[in-house]
Amino acid sequence: MSDLDIFRAETRAWLEANCPPEVRGPAKSEDDAIWGGRKAVFATPGHKLWLDRMGARGWTAPEWPAEYGGGGLSREEAKVLASELRRINAQPALLSFGVWMLGPALLAFGTEEQKRKHLPEIVRGEVRWCQGYSEPGAGSDLAGLQTKAEDRGDHWIVNGQKIWTSYADKADWIFCLVRTDPEAPKHLGISFVLFDMATPGVTTRPITLISGKSPFCETFFDDVRVEKENLVGTLNRGWDVAKYLLAHERTMIGAMGEVGAGRPLSAVARDSIGADDQGRLDAPVLRARIAEMEADAIAFRASLERVGDQVKAGQAHPAVASMLKYYGSELNKRRHELLMAAGGVDALEWEGARSHHGQAARDWLRTKANSIEGGTSEIQLNILAKHILRLPGA
Repeated sequence: MSDLDIFRAETRAWLEANCPPEVRGPAKSEDDAIWGGRKAVFATPGHKLWLDRMGARGWTAPEWPAEYGGGGLSREEAKVLASELRRINAQPALLSFGVWMLGPALLAFGTEEQKRKHLPEIVRGEVRWCQGYSEPGAGSDLAGLQTKAEDRGDHWIVNGQKIWTSYADKADWIFCLVRTDPEAPKHLGISFVLFDMATPGVTTRPITLISGKSPFCETFFDDVRVEKENLVGTLNRGWDVAKYLLAHERTMIGAMGEVGAGRPLSAVARDSIGADDQGRLDAPVLRARIAEMEADAIAFRASLERVGDQVKAGQAHPAVASMLKYYGSELNKRRHELLMAAGGVDALEWEGARSHHGQAARDWLRTKANSIEGGTSEIQLNILAKHILRLPGA
């Protein structure tokens, strides 16, 4: 038996003994998701227990170094862990911008003190992070941001506004781009800083979308004090950190298109439409569309794994994150289009217990933001055209 076989057997035994029944199977609603943080509300005690147990092993960030609270697993071991979690239909122990975005940036650019302070808290789900990038006048042209940080010796005073700040009203800390040199060219003079959302002068205001709810917020900074020890990377070179983090954000958004989210589409459709005498969905055209979707999703999962291997080996093309973000966004939109078709008339209902308070319709509307957040689909296609296809500019 190989070392990997031994690891698989030990992992399987540990998960069987430690994964609570409440977190096995698809989440009943988005409120079941485990985000952690100081303001965390858990759907059941089992959800809290699942976070605590996985966080203690570092398996919420399995490939991070053990010295910073991570699992210290090899790429192959992390794949085994992921497959064993899928085998028991375990819900994620932690959803976290800290794991998906900030952590990789800190590992690449942070000081030793920053890594030791922030990374273990992220792994254990003790601190929830949000991202301060987009502004009312700086969305796709992110480098045009105007939130400024004035030098006051041992600290900065930050003033400005961010927009589309996901979960800012629930977050504990923010990683934020600020302009520290207004005279420099726009891609220079930007710095990447961290600060507590409880700092005086920070306020948030939720933004409601067409779905009737939203994770997005407006965030305002009025004379916010930020200590200089919270600068990540080099002063005025925050764009380097921002680009690195954006690649991880786009990969994260793309991963929403991965197969296995929620109940199988065919099962949802059978509930509404019924089955034929062979037990198949009694709607041949829809059945074919679902089969195509599921095949594409499985292929996309394989692509995600391949790219992960390439990233680990330092062989990934810098623009591949844009490819994953674009395709994953489109795949997720397709899934929810099919969920609407599969749900029949019930999927059109906006309120009421029969439709789970319009969950299908609201989720379908929410996916429309996938092609905007993290850089619009048009921006991603331009990146692919320029850097992978090497097409001439317009």
